[in-house]
Amino acid sequence: MDLLLKVWRQKDKKAKGKMEDYKVSGISEDSSFLEMLDILNNNLILEGKEPISFDHDCREGICGMCSLYINGRAHGPDRGVTTCQLHMRMFNDGDTIYIEPWRSKAMPVIKDLVVDRSSFDRIQHAGGFISVNTSGNSQDANAIPIEKNDADKAFDAAACIGCGACVATCKNASAMLFVSAKVSQYAYLPQGQVERKERVKNMVAQMDKEGFGNCTNTGACEIECPKGISIEYIAKMNKEYLSASISSEE
Repeated sequence: MDLLLKVWRQKDKKAKGKMEDYKVSGISEDSSFLEMLDILNNNLILEGKEPISFDHDCREGICGMCSLYINGRAHGPDRGVTTCQLHMRMFNDGDTIYIEPWRSKAMPVIKDLVVDRSSFDRIQHAGGFISVNTSGNSQDANAIPIEKNDADKAFDAAACIGCGACVATCKNASAMLFVSAKVSQYAYLPQGQVERKERVKNMVAQMDKEGFGNCTNTGACEIECPKGISIEYIAKMNKEYLSASISSEE
């Protein structure tokens, strides 16, 4: 496959970025999208040019680092996959492919295709944890009975990898799908009850502080989420937040 790539290049946070054109040839349709970028970077290095910076780690669809906006879609044209799981067979020989970073005030570009997602970390730090008695008397988690429906919902919510596709896809750059998944995975489990009320209030407050937009229920986040996180969890989070707010006023 021979392709024309239009890639966002930006030297640093303060620099003004722009799209630059690159041609690659002989790309196998069995290559992953990141392998294609590896080939491009090898070519650039051989030409004495600076390679394109992009995030990656596990390359197994687990870490969520490979956050690219490809032809106007988070993680590209395939469904239910991250960028590292996207294969070049989804494109045609001679295609022009536009590759950009996430676009959000709360996730500024660091360099080229790399964005600062530490805002997600700060939201997690605000409440994404549980308190456990470590004095030696704590009950084994596997011995705590959990209703199957609750266990299934907690497991589904915990599948969120924090890649930020929901933010990149939302017209408001909302992080509510991510935050609701993290709130819900604990709210459904007995281990998460200790901080339940403070968790949702603190995480929502931190989300607002980071500058993410509000949810207007377009559902775009659910469609582009590589793990299929349901917007039902946003409703769950809103219910948790309302309950916690009413309790704090009593």
